[in-house]
Parts: sequence; C-alpha cells; structure tokens
Amino acid sequence: MSASTNQRLTEHEIHDVLRNRRRARTLKYLRSRDETVTLRELSEELASIETGESPPPRNKRESVYNSLHQTHLPKLDDLGIIQYEQNRKVVHLLNDAHQVEVYMEVVPNEGVPYATYYFVVGLVSLVVVSLSSLGMPLFAALPVSLWAGGFVGLYLVSGLVYFHSQQKLRLGRSR
Repeated sequence: MSASTNQRLTEHEIHDVLRNRRRARTLKYLRSRDETVTLRELSEELASIETGESPPPRNKRESVYNSLHQTHLPKLDDLGIIQYEQNRKVVHLLNDAHQVEVYMEVVPNEGVPYATYYFVVGLVSLVVVSLSSLGMPLFAALPVSLWAGGFVGLYLVSGLVYFHSQQKLRLGRSR
C-alpha cells in the first residue's frame, strides 16, 4: 500500500475495526508512536496489556503475535489504515488513518468518553453550586463564588488535558 490510499472508509468498516479490542489497541499503540514498530514489539505490548503481566507469558505473546500477523494487521493494511510489511514484520500508520481518529473517542475501549466526563462534571457543579447558594449546611461552608471558581478551574484543567491528549493522538502525520 502507498502512504495514502485516498480510500474513504465506511462507518461500518470503521466500527468493524474498532469493535475488536485487539485492533483498537493496536491503533492506539501505533498512534502513541511516531515510528515504524516491529510485530514482535507490538505483540509484546498487547500481550502485556491483555494479561496485566510484564513480561507476558510466552504462550500469550505467541497467540497475540499469530493473530496480529494472520488476521488483524492484514485487515488494517487492506483498509489502508496501516502499512504492514509482512516480509519484514514491521507496521506503521498511514496518513489515511485519520479517518478512524474521530471514532476512537466515540467508541472507547477503556476509560470514560470525554462527553460523559464533561456532562457529569457539569451536573455535579450545578448541584453543588445550587446547594451552596441555598445555604445547605455542608455546601454553605464555602462561598458560592469559591465553588463556582473551583469548577471553572476544573473545566479549564480538563480542557487542557483533553487538548493535550488530542494533540498526541493526531494521526495525520506525514511519512
């Protein structure tokens, strides 16, 4: 495959890629690296994540290695998301991988989606500030302005964390 296939992926193809945890973790790992990765390094990392052991057991490493080599990497290569050089056993993201990026947030495999996080923080801040302004004993111990300022600060810090994480996850790198 070339560095850019200009192949437009359908939503079904993207969801098919991301609903498999191993493929999603593969893309997440490749996004965190700005270089070509060996199949051995990738399989070691995924096996470690899947087992929670470092180093992972040999049988798990071999299982992950084989499934990546035989199934997952060829599929991602065929879709133009990665380039997998089977003879050299190396893999790297292609420019067209950015098509999947937006879905990585919408279809998370781990953690809380940012939309849910911001909704919960907003709801909690509304309740706490309201209870403080109504003079509820526990919440009235601090002025409403301090509660509100604290939540605004939390939003600002959260926004910076989100911005930083998105900058790190940018897939549209030129190769």
